[in-house]
Amino acid sequence: MVTGKLITFEGPDGAGKTSALNAIVAKIKPQLGDRLVVTREPGGNRISEAIRQLILDRQNTAMDDRTEALLYAAARRQHIVQKILPALQADQLVLCDRFIDSSIAYQGAGRGIGEQAVAEMNQFATEGLTPDLTLYFDVDAAVGLKRIQTHRQDEINRLDVEALSFHHRVQAAYLQLLAQFPARIKRVDASQPLDVVVAQSLAILTTQLPTYFKAEGKSKL
Repeated sequence: MVTGKLITFEGPDGAGKTSALNAIVAKIKPQLGDRLVVTREPGGNRISEAIRQLILDRQNTAMDDRTEALLYAAARRQHIVQKILPALQADQLVLCDRFIDSSIAYQGAGRGIGEQAVAEMNQFATEGLTPDLTLYFDVDAAVGLKRIQTHRQDEINRLDVEALSFHHRVQAAYLQLLAQFPARIKRVDASQPLDVVVAQSLAILTTQLPTYFKAEGKSKL
């Protein structure tokens, strides 16, 4: 029986969602302890991390778009079975850096495969597992790419070097998902300073997840 909650962190490249996630974890870990599980996609276990390296390797320029989408779905399936689902069944709070919305935005829209096609592919992979809450870190595509070029030269991957038009399609798809699922997806203005982004994110988490963040503990966050 699943009693835990799955919270996903989404956003275009350079939105700063991973930095925000790390800062949030530092603040809530003392309160939640072992009840908190932090993971990422693609990755989270040995098999999925190996698939991650294959997908993001800048040498793999010949990779077909559908192959890429299928590899993401395969990594996600293994991640769910091996890490996410056991944590949810143990009543843990899972914070995941990217999930199915990334595939819809990047492969569905960015690659032009089609959002619906990618959603259906991942329906098979996830067996319908959907995040309970998604924090969407929104930033203009050009701003995000400039951040990457300035701060992440040693970590630039195969998707980061796509044309600006690709990243515009990704952002547009995320905004469409935001409009489609307003109850699940909450926008965070990622153009703000990191401390403001973190504070806004924590406010959403404490409001949406009262069973994990008791009223008396909110002042500690």
